[in-house]
Amino acid sequence: MGDLKDKLVLVTGAAGAIGAAVVAAVRTAGGTAIATDLKAGEGLNLDVTSEADWQRVVAELDKTHGRLDGLVNAAGIAAVGSIEKTDFATWRRVQAINLDGTFLGCKYAFPLLRKKGGSIVNLSSVLGLIGGANLPAYSASKGGVSLLSKSVALHGARYAPPVRCNAVCPAFIAGPMVDGIASGTRNPQAIHQKLTQDIPLARLGQPEEVASLIAFLLSDESSFITGADLPIDGGLTAR
Repeated sequence: MGDLKDKLVLVTGAAGAIGAAVVAAVRTAGGTAIATDLKAGEGLNLDVTSEADWQRVVAELDKTHGRLDGLVNAAGIAAVGSIEKTDFATWRRVQAINLDGTFLGCKYAFPLLRKKGGSIVNLSSVLGLIGGANLPAYSASKGGVSLLSKSVALHGARYAPPVRCNAVCPAFIAGPMVDGIASGTRNPQAIHQKLTQDIPLARLGQPEEVASLIAFLLSDESSFITGADLPIDGGLTAR
């Protein structure tokens, strides 16, 4: 895990398994984590699909701190269903949260990150790199996140100091999202077993493992890494 002393990091989706783990990892590494989520609780309320919400939160950060050192776009949802069974409303909701929310975060946080240089980490997925027959909306949204991250990285590289941007691509991580995917099938226990069997390391990932990688990418130790898709998948994409 990288050193984040004196770094200010905004985290979306902080009520989720990975988001909460990222908040904890940032604080453990000596940084200040600003937790945001749609749900009430610790931190700031933020609907990542709302342009007005992003403008409000960034304006508050600018007024209070005058800068931002890191952004983690961790808010996301999944929806199970083949291309034939996924309705258009579900498709649009998944894109709005996973892809539009990431776009808005990168867009509105960028001016603050640009002041002293910084790092953006976007949550993509191995399903943004490979397909999933029953997760077309999720796969499409995460593929978009990965390519958006590359575009943002190339733009950020023009500045001195630069604004780096990378996409982290987890496989199946233990927590509510995987449980929700499994519960949407006829045999949740069999799905859990299949997901585990598909991973060469023969287990699900843990949120803390993803958070440790994200903390490294936020830190200066990763200063030569930008525009990358970094799988953290137990060897799944090695096949």
